[in-house]
Amino acid sequence: MAEERTGAVTFAGKPVTLIGPQIQVGQKAPNFEVLANDLSPVTLADSKGKVRIISVVPSLDTGVCDAQTRRFNEEASGLGDNVVVLTISADLPFAQKRWCAAAGVDRVQTLSDHREMSFGTAYGTYMKELRLECRAVFVVDSNDTVTYVEYVPEVTQHPNYEAALNAAKAAR
Repeated sequence: MAEERTGAVTFAGKPVTLIGPQIQVGQKAPNFEVLANDLSPVTLADSKGKVRIISVVPSLDTGVCDAQTRRFNEEASGLGDNVVVLTISADLPFAQKRWCAAAGVDRVQTLSDHREMSFGTAYGTYMKELRLECRAVFVVDSNDTVTYVEYVPEVTQHPNYEAALNAAKAAR
């Protein structure tokens, strides 16, 4: 049974339970399996050898999640070919595809954890009470080592974009 961490973050001011471990800088990035917009499986190994910014959001259909994904999409072009941005939520792949088309997002790969919450359980972002991901950002270097972690304490607030982007630039 996966570890449960009660009160690690709040959602709209109320403490929630996160399922999974608290990831630490310096540890090997856990593997996961999520779905691409075409329903094909995607794992950490699919971007092996690249620096990964993993942006985790509850739902693309909310204001902060929308803004977070658009911000990383804008920043992605300046990060070079060795950096990929993955946005993971529990939204259905069809909704993610529709959102990307409507938002003009084309530099971020949106991935769905709805099927098994594999990412959320491996990275400790699965909010048990809501069956959604909490807001978090991870940077994983080309050797699959975690170099940056932010679990946003209040899920309805923005992450520290600059810190995550600086960590991705340093990881190259």
